[in-house]
Amino acid sequence: MQINEKFYSLSKEKQQMIINAGLECFGKYGYQKANTEKIALKAGISKALLFHYFINKKNFYLFLCDFCKEVSANLLDVDEMMKITDFFELVDFSMQTKWMIMTKYPYMTNFALNAFYSQKEKTTSDVNKYIQTELNSSFDIYFRNIDFSKFKENVDPKFIYQMLVMLSEGYLSEKQRTNTPIIFDEAAKELKKWQDILKQASYKEEYL
Repeated sequence: MQINEKFYSLSKEKQQMIINAGLECFGKYGYQKANTEKIALKAGISKALLFHYFINKKNFYLFLCDFCKEVSANLLDVDEMMKITDFFELVDFSMQTKWMIMTKYPYMTNFALNAFYSQKEKTTSDVNKYIQTELNSSFDIYFRNIDFSKFKENVDPKFIYQMLVMLSEGYLSEKQRTNTPIIFDEAAKELKKWQDILKQASYKEEYL
């Protein structure tokens, strides 16, 4: 991914305007349908200048993916996370962080949703490869201290993780599709229901 270093010489306010414009447009329209001219207009710059900083649409999109990952990492309390050894307790912890991000960066949620579902669209192979790599590595990184011996032998913890991701992203997507406000307590109760069902199905009896 190539980024013109001149982008970083801009004021923090201007950088954020460009980032927010990209998150908003890609989040609303997806990778394929997002219009770089509209992004530039929202950011208060020309399309030529946008491409001067980010070379092309794909590079800008991947830059935004990295930005989201960096923001998430900065808001995550790693020391606290590393103390957790139970799979479902860690899921609860990660959801708390996710809601914090949604409150601070509202456009990031839509962007992340579209990035997740863009794998089903005809995006470029580089974009799809990046997203799939991030999904796979996130499990290996964040769940490395988890006691997987609690799971039944025929259950793949990574599959349970992917199911929870799809359920939570689907819930958020439906709320956004119907223009319904997302209430944290309500969403947390829904997630807890899914967790309880999956825990009953996947954990050994002595850990229930």
